[in-house]
Amino acid sequence: MMIVAALAAAALGQLTDGALLIVIFATSGALEALATARTADSVRGLLDLAPATATRLLPGGTSQPEAGGGSEQTVPTECLAVGDTLLIRPGERIGADGTVLAGTGEVDQSTITGEPLPVAKQPGDEVFAGTLNGTGALRVRVDRDPADSVIARIVALVEEAATTKAPTQLFVERIEQRYSLGMVAASLLVFAVPLALGAAASASLLRAMTFMIVASPCAVVLATMPPLLSAIANAGRHGLLVKSAVVMERLGQADALALDKTGTLTEGLPRLTELRPLPGSELTPEALLALAAAAEHPSEHPLGRALVTAARERGLTLGPALEFSSTPGTGVTALVEGHAVTVGSPARLLDEPSAVAAELEEAGCTAVAVLRDGRPVGLLGLTDRPRAGAAPAVAALAGLTTRSAELPVLLTGDNPRAAARLAAETGVPAIRAGLLPDQKVAAVRELTQTGHRVLMVGDGVNDAPALAAAHMGVAMGRSGADLTLDTADAVLVHDELGALPAALRLSRRARRLVVQNLVLAGVFITALVLWDLVGHLPLPLGVAGHEGSTVLVGLNGLRLLRDSAWQEG
Repeated sequence: MMIVAALAAAALGQLTDGALLIVIFATSGALEALATARTADSVRGLLDLAPATATRLLPGGTSQPEAGGGSEQTVPTECLAVGDTLLIRPGERIGADGTVLAGTGEVDQSTITGEPLPVAKQPGDEVFAGTLNGTGALRVRVDRDPADSVIARIVALVEEAATTKAPTQLFVERIEQRYSLGMVAASLLVFAVPLALGAAASASLLRAMTFMIVASPCAVVLATMPPLLSAIANAGRHGLLVKSAVVMERLGQADALALDKTGTLTEGLPRLTELRPLPGSELTPEALLALAAAAEHPSEHPLGRALVTAARERGLTLGPALEFSSTPGTGVTALVEGHAVTVGSPARLLDEPSAVAAELEEAGCTAVAVLRDGRPVGLLGLTDRPRAGAAPAVAALAGLTTRSAELPVLLTGDNPRAAARLAAETGVPAIRAGLLPDQKVAAVRELTQTGHRVLMVGDGVNDAPALAAAHMGVAMGRSGADLTLDTADAVLVHDELGALPAALRLSRRARRLVVQNLVLAGVFITALVLWDLVGHLPLPLGVAGHEGSTVLVGLNGLRLLRDSAWQEG
């Protein structure tokens, strides 16, 4: 239809009108192809998280690198089989999903579960392909084929969820095709019927060409794009990048909210929140912190860095740490001011369960025990702090999207206690904790199957499938992983959740303007077509009416470019 309309416009001297139609639809097709290519590239890039090779131990091999004698070999990870034994050295990524057979270490598995801190691993614990071993060598038995690993399933889930959006696009294309065929057929009839009834050929051709011009859907196309593109530009100025006009329209349709925890509602970094010297230690809270921070100063563990940061913020002087040693899953030991100081897990360091540690953990903190010369002297509590403005943003989003008292919902791979504490602080009524990526997808799909249009907000690779499965996915820009940013429909550039409620209101206003413009365009097209068919519409007047309606709906949509539109919603 676009080619026929452009040729007709050219025949009548209206070159600009024909060219405008072709440019609009060609640009739309190019942007769609670009978005598809970017998504495919990001999914392929996810596979880079898993190492290309792995160290496989041969029968009789050990976990000791010096064993030599052909006891180990480097093989491509795709050649691994269930039952193989892998050697994972410190700093290496794990090549397959499996179970630890020997060794202890701390594994950063935030890409899979979203947990902000490395997880201590010991024999019998499960590990995942693509996660990073921090300290300690591990021997791991391969339990899943590499093609069926959690990281591979994430790729499959992203691809599968992305395809579920295609039918809507196909429906829109079918409507456009039918309109085009109908307009061409009607134009031929407008030419042929008068000609068959004895009208002059030139007059019939002029009427038919005028009909094609005034029935051309330029105004209809622009009825949609200016409001949505203006809303996109306005949202971009305020820190929310929306990837397309379709996304902007969908944003306002969300009626259920699902939120990730770590890096989304929280800052993603542990912070010291509790200082508890034990009775008899004769230590002040500041002295307890100085002792623990001095011992942790050489450590690279996130908890150790959090303690050192807290001590510096309080202006505490830290003594030198001598004879430093670190035991994965247990803690660190150092000689500080003549005392042997140990900082680590209460479960590993304390002979008897501590009521204080239990209290801290019940409150959602990560408890850390401090021992001096083998005697417990205090406990520290660390937690992942909520983002500034998270609670008001959640309340505003809930008011805009929630149709149930059980929404919004917090979906996290973290433990239930930490999730419950954050939910209480930010006003989220429902919690689903301890979730792997496929379980997050299942939770989102449960909501969609009940008729909800889900807005999912997340930041990590583990959130990417859920973002793709949701009606709308929004990623955190600063803390978000590359795949998450590419999979999401929109990106919060500055990680400010407060921009989302304003964006939802703006989207809904844009949709109202789209309806206004469609009605306005429909009235103009119907009036001009009837004028041409029933009376005699001069070609210049037809072109003026067509172009005038196009300009009018365009200007109406551009009202959303104003900064005040962001506040008004």
